[in-house]
Amino acid sequence: MTETATVVLHGFTGSAAAMAPLASRLPDPVVVLDLPGHGPGLISNDPADYTMAAAVSGVLASASDLERFALVGYSMGGRVALHIALACPDRVVALALIGARAGIDDPAERAERIAADEALASRIESEGVEWFADYWADRPLFATQRHRLSVVQRAGLRIQRLACDPRGLALSLRGMGAGAVEPIGCHLRELSMSCTLIVGEDDTKFAAIARDMAAAIPQADVCVIPDAGHATHLEAPDATAAAVIQCVSS
Repeated sequence: MTETATVVLHGFTGSAAAMAPLASRLPDPVVVLDLPGHGPGLISNDPADYTMAAAVSGVLASASDLERFALVGYSMGGRVALHIALACPDRVVALALIGARAGIDDPAERAERIAADEALASRIESEGVEWFADYWADRPLFATQRHRLSVVQRAGLRIQRLACDPRGLALSLRGMGAGAVEPIGCHLRELSMSCTLIVGEDDTKFAAIARDMAAAIPQADVCVIPDAGHATHLEAPDATAAAVIQCVSS
């Protein structure tokens, strides 16, 4: 019997390589993909290539030889995974989301996020990726990484971010940021597959979001990873992999 593949999707500023700490701990076969604006591929200047629809199409094209697969998505990759699961419920056998949300429902909050992402995108374009790498690492969302990741690990993250194309990051923010994408919380009840929402114990904002999402999804549970923040796959890769494996095999 052919084993079900697991498709892994990274977050904003990440890449397929950035998900190695998790992907290397999952049983084969594992497919790790780059999302629009990320990774070593060519960067398009067409904004249409950076929409959620384009991201979903790209993942499905890359997984075209997989009849059915499990999906794992971190942050922005989790939003993409949710859209794929809703679009192709017969192909997605399980869904594991790490620090993810279904969008921003409140119109005022959403408009504020769109404006903030546009301002950040413009600054990335004007000041460059080196400025951005330092800015992103200093965000409160990643504060736990300063004492949970080693100096070598943090340096590796910075190198990964420096490899990003500033145009790709800016276009990705404008087209696939949390505010830019239509919220899909009202559709979560349509998800028919097993779903695990993975959050770090110290990521209180996303822990609350995960609980709200789990209440709306028919077959969902929340897995809180101790001693971890937003990026549990980096701070606690063993525990995160165990949660993913349990979700995929259930």
